[in-house]
Amino acid sequence: MTPLAWFATGSLAVWVWLLLGQGFFWRTDQRLPPTPRRLPASARRDGDGSREVEGPERWPRVAVVVPARDEADVLPLSLPSLLGQDYPGPAEVVLVDDGSTDGTGRLAAELAGRHGGLPLTVVSPGEPEPGWTGKLWALRHGMALARAREPAPEFLLLTDADISHGPDSLRLLVSAAVAHELDLVSQMARLRVVSTWERLVVPAFVYFFAQLYPFRWINRARPLATAAAGGCVLLRTGTAVAAAVPDSIRRAVIDDVSLARAVRRSGGRIWLGLADHVDSVRPYPGLGELWRMVSRSAYAQLRNNPLLLAGTVAGLVVVYLVPPVALLAGATSGDPAAAWAGGAAWAVMTGTYVPMLRYYRQPLLLAPLLPFTAFLYLLMTVDSAVQHYRGRGAAWKGRTYTANHVSPSGE
Repeated sequence: MTPLAWFATGSLAVWVWLLLGQGFFWRTDQRLPPTPRRLPASARRDGDGSREVEGPERWPRVAVVVPARDEADVLPLSLPSLLGQDYPGPAEVVLVDDGSTDGTGRLAAELAGRHGGLPLTVVSPGEPEPGWTGKLWALRHGMALARAREPAPEFLLLTDADISHGPDSLRLLVSAAVAHELDLVSQMARLRVVSTWERLVVPAFVYFFAQLYPFRWINRARPLATAAAGGCVLLRTGTAVAAAVPDSIRRAVIDDVSLARAVRRSGGRIWLGLADHVDSVRPYPGLGELWRMVSRSAYAQLRNNPLLLAGTVAGLVVVYLVPPVALLAGATSGDPAAAWAGGAAWAVMTGTYVPMLRYYRQPLLLAPLLPFTAFLYLLMTVDSAVQHYRGRGAAWKGRTYTANHVSPSGE
């Protein structure tokens, strides 16, 4: 066989393994686990009356903590959904205004006065101390304020300011945590997919995340991976204390994975899955916004390690770029082995992407374009490393975090 045929055959072997051996990462069936028993006294029905949503006999107290920095554009779309939660137990919302310059805190108070619902407290802790990322500094103050209440909440819902929740979101999260004795329940919010670039890049973002952290592996009784999605995390207050979060992960740029690992180290049980009624309302209309979103933390995910960067680039080339190149080059140069292996690998790749496109309600014709999207992610990752070495890595809303802040492992 030619060298190209060997590469294509190797890529096909990798895709067969990814299809069957990587925790079925490509499936989208990891949703909130149902409550296993019926409790008529506390049962609720969906708005259409089609099914019952069950819950515990006593609904625990919950504090919703929302870190927010310059979020005036998205807050009208997200905060009312939290204030309007249909939760049978006691709950409150604490919005932490992290040095906003666009009136985020004032707007939050106005929205609470206009919409009513759960009680809202707005606090401003000031600039982060050295060694803290802005989001974790805000979470620290919001969580401390909530825990100072009498009685203290049993659960904390940590959710980003750009996340909109369905009216039963909090109820379903708490039901799952109580029924299955989970310490951390996290849902990957459905990101906005409207513009052409969002359609091309966003579903692949979640697909690649699930490939790196297969949800089934995370949710096993004996887990093989650990991660969370920072936009929506329900955390037991006692577990937060035992894991010393957020203090123990204060330097982490990839705070959601670091949080999950801290909880796991403390002996906590974790669940992660896709959301049905938890949506991000933040727009990424152009490639530039999406590029910055990915490149901001891509190199941090590789621990700022040039060897890991080189391995990642090589892996992306072999796994995602070789199949279409082998198919086209083999077909035009008379190399049937390369063409067959490349086409088969591309077909498997395309098939594994279809469920994610269906989840995002996108045309399945986008599935064969995954190699092109992977190439974009390769460039974004390289750019992330370049920005890191230029001292501009991990930049977010006017703050840039140095290598000393980056700790994906939470250590």
